[in-house]
Amino acid sequence: MTQPVDPVEGGSAVEEPVPLPRRRSWAIDTSPLRIPAFRRLFWGVAATMLGQQMTLVAVPFQVYALTGSSLLVGVTSIVALVPLVVFGLLGGAIADAMDRRKLMLITSAGAAVTSALLALQALLPGGGNLVLLWVLTACVSGFAAVNQPTRSAVIPALVGPSGIAAANALSMTVRQAGVIVGPLIAGVLIGLGDLFLAYAVDAMGFLVAALLLRGLPSLPPGRVVGRLRLGAAVRGVGEGFAFLRTQPVLLMTFVVDIIAMTFAWPQAVFPELSQTRFAESPNSLGWLFAGVSIGALLMGLSSGWVTRVDRQGAFVLGAVFAWGLAIIGFGFAPVLWLAVLCLAVAGAADMVSAVLRTSMLQLAAPEEMRGRVQGVFIVVVAGGPRLGDLRAGALATAAGVSVAMVSGGVVIVVAMVVVALLVPSFWFFRASRAV
Repeated sequence: MTQPVDPVEGGSAVEEPVPLPRRRSWAIDTSPLRIPAFRRLFWGVAATMLGQQMTLVAVPFQVYALTGSSLLVGVTSIVALVPLVVFGLLGGAIADAMDRRKLMLITSAGAAVTSALLALQALLPGGGNLVLLWVLTACVSGFAAVNQPTRSAVIPALVGPSGIAAANALSMTVRQAGVIVGPLIAGVLIGLGDLFLAYAVDAMGFLVAALLLRGLPSLPPGRVVGRLRLGAAVRGVGEGFAFLRTQPVLLMTFVVDIIAMTFAWPQAVFPELSQTRFAESPNSLGWLFAGVSIGALLMGLSSGWVTRVDRQGAFVLGAVFAWGLAIIGFGFAPVLWLAVLCLAVAGAADMVSAVLRTSMLQLAAPEEMRGRVQGVFIVVVAGGPRLGDLRAGALATAAGVSVAMVSGGVVIVVAMVVVALLVPSFWFFRASRAV
């Protein structure tokens, strides 16, 4: 077990962690929390997740309240996506060119200020201003796009190779808890007419995260750090993609996730199902939206075995294969409880895939490339479901929900078999050999 002294502000680079002991338990492995530096990072993530999810509900609600237009609500999603893609890529390059502790502090403080401004604009006459709301939403998205890959890139330095999978499982589990609880609290506050408080909670979460991150040691990016310039950051993005082209294992972690999300992300069909197939079931829309997160949270809480997996590539392919089968079952499900069960199974499989893919990226990418690789990861994670919504919505309109979901699930099942055959290095990837 690692026993470093709790670092103080401005401390030296984190010590090389001692390998954490392997726990033989199904329960989530909490051993990384024994490391003071990771504990600060973890509670920083926990502090921001609740407010972030509340904001994700509050922003589209406010847009619709201001405009009465679902189209403009959709445009708001693009307003948030564009900076997420641009700064997700640039943010990864920046994280490989400056002290990562400092970068996390800057982006957390920036997000806190922007969320506070969102809260203030909600108090404007008329319930806010659409243009200002879009500008602030884009800023929050941009700060998050830089902050997230930076946080992921520092995990190996804080916990060591043996603790990476467990650390990722902890972080992703607390995120899923936020995905479930945040919208419920936001719904209550919005029902009470208090958009201000919904945004203020987000601002407070980022402020708490910044205070926790101040106690981290210096986290240099594993290479000589020069003066940061935009041109160098853009070149760094290109270097990151060039590196990925030479690493089939890393590249396939993105490919399998894009396949899974593009062909079987189900959210676009939830409103139709709630009004048709499951119209007689109470709160069917809420249950459908909660299904994937419920399964992911339960898997996270019982992920002790996942963190001990050595053949990570094979288990990723198996998890995505299971995701495809679960979506096929969801497409055929005649009653709500069975549909939610299939979504929960899909969410559990996605949690296994996400934990192991993230760990593979952090293990196989060299220290000086981790920021850029995590930046690409954030873009893929954000963009895949949006492509999936487009495919599912279009195909459901043309041929029905069952055809949209079942066909996508079949494509995924077949694609995972093809990947295993054509890219054997991914199938045979072992965490123990990547250290």
